[in-house]
Amino acid sequence: MDLGAFSISLAVKNLTRSRGFYEALGFAEAGGSPDQGWLILRNGDTVIGLFEGMFEGNILTFNPGWDQSGASKPAFSDIRTIEARLKKAGLKIERETGGGTGPASLILRDPDGNSVMLDQHVDAPDD
Repeated sequence: MDLGAFSISLAVKNLTRSRGFYEALGFAEAGGSPDQGWLILRNGDTVIGLFEGMFEGNILTFNPGWDQSGASKPAFSDIRTIEARLKKAGLKIERETGGGTGPASLILRDPDGNSVMLDQHVDAPDD
């Protein structure tokens, strides 16, 4: 099952301080809105999202339909197909997609309580 692009979303206390730290490690701004409290940083294929005051805890994030550079993939599994496979495997989905078509997201937790989000921003090829 291809989950798409991977990044980690970090809940930070001070966006400016965190940005400086990760820029010192070689990351550069790739998107976001500091005025709204969030930034996307990239170092090669590694992507980190910094989010101040938006959620508690860090989140492993997968983007079905995107490659690691954020470009749309011509073929991929729609998030609702992935959701059905996860449920069939016995995993508990905390926040479901709600069905439908197009962009959607879901959240589940790994056995250690870490949040895992699948966040599809594009329509599936057959939508």
